[in-house]
Amino acid sequence: MNRLPIRLRLTLFFTVAMAVVLGAMGLFLYTRVASDLDRSLNLELRSRAQDLSALVLRGGSLRRTGSPFIEHGETFAEVATVDGRVLDATPSLGSSVLLSPSELARAKAKPIFVDRPSVPGLDEPARMLAVPLSVRAQPAVLVVGATRENRAETLASLRRAFLIGGPLALLLTSLGAYLLAGAALRPIEGMRRRAAEISTSSLDDRLPVPEASDEVARLGKTLNEMLARIEDGLARERRFVADASHELRTPLAMLKAELELALRRARSPEELERSIRSATQETDRLARIADDLLLLARAEQGGLPIQPEPTDIVDLLEAVSSRFSTRAETENRSLSVDSADAPVASLDRVRLEQALGNVVDNAFRYGRGPITLSAHVTDSTVELHILDGGPGFPTAFREHAFERFSRAAEPGSEGSGLGLAIVETIVRAHGGRSGVADRPEGGADVWVSLPL
Repeated sequence: MNRLPIRLRLTLFFTVAMAVVLGAMGLFLYTRVASDLDRSLNLELRSRAQDLSALVLRGGSLRRTGSPFIEHGETFAEVATVDGRVLDATPSLGSSVLLSPSELARAKAKPIFVDRPSVPGLDEPARMLAVPLSVRAQPAVLVVGATRENRAETLASLRRAFLIGGPLALLLTSLGAYLLAGAALRPIEGMRRRAAEISTSSLDDRLPVPEASDEVARLGKTLNEMLARIEDGLARERRFVADASHELRTPLAMLKAELELALRRARSPEELERSIRSATQETDRLARIADDLLLLARAEQGGLPIQPEPTDIVDLLEAVSSRFSTRAETENRSLSVDSADAPVASLDRVRLEQALGNVVDNAFRYGRGPITLSAHVTDSTVELHILDGGPGFPTAFREHAFERFSRAAEPGSEGSGLGLAIVETIVRAHGGRSGVADRPEGGADVWVSLPL
């Protein structure tokens, strides 16, 4: 059943449901009509019994064929004593007693209805009403009856109507259900055909969405939103691969040039040493870019794994400052830690040192003046700020600062543009936030907010 198309399954379900409904309705109507016919026949027999009782009490005879209360071939009547003698009867009955002695005894006490498969002179089913009567001061029973052939013909005609009209109505409703299911599923089929045509080279195409605000329209909108997310993700991945290729091409070209230059002619030991040192620097740059790309790829695949542990924030800032102290002395710049609080947070110290190190490295590379690392507790979070006295961030760069391969400097400048992207990845893995701003007094402010 599950292998059938949805359209056929819906049609079959509707057909079965309609068959049950039509069958139940037909049975109800048939039973109701039969009950109404029986009730009508009973009322007719009661009315005829009253009229014939009055006729018999006035001395009238049932044998007269012109009696208005008797229909030839349809109704009959008889007057019998309680001991079984027929006093009067319609011509078709002759002298046959219609009731048994027990029925005559019951009818003497109260009116009773009796059904017979046939009566003398009429080979048809009949229904009779027996009522007590007094004839010439003697107890007697008046039996009034009518054939049930009209009732049988009416019910037979009703059965034929059901047997012909029921399957026809079921066929028409099933056909209507099939067409209706097809119309309801047609937009989905249109979506399926369009989806089959969409490939990685045509992700900008969208599925057709019906104008009606129903489940199918909501499905189409949801699938189009999913396609938009896939298109955006694939575009970012393509841009990432292109940018990564561009970043890797420069150090590789430099490395190749240094090696080719060293092999082109005989060189002195000093020249070879300079070439090897330059090649080593380019190799280190390649290794850093590869490590950064690997970290971002891990974060994309399912989140960056971290190993949180209770960490003193001030001690963390001091450790980052200590790493860059030699560079600060070399460049004759001030590097300090400013924190009035000494909060403790649960975080991955190694990862966060890497993130803060990237920010400090950017401050040395692109900023000027003193560099300050500060920490401030706000409610249930701690904010870490890395401040410098440089020109700050260009306005157009701020909203793209944490994107991969995004640089505030010219594209040809040193750096891969992955530093702040790694910062945001690590901070998000800790459940925190990050941002950039310009200081009112001048300089850049890169901040990180982490839950305590």
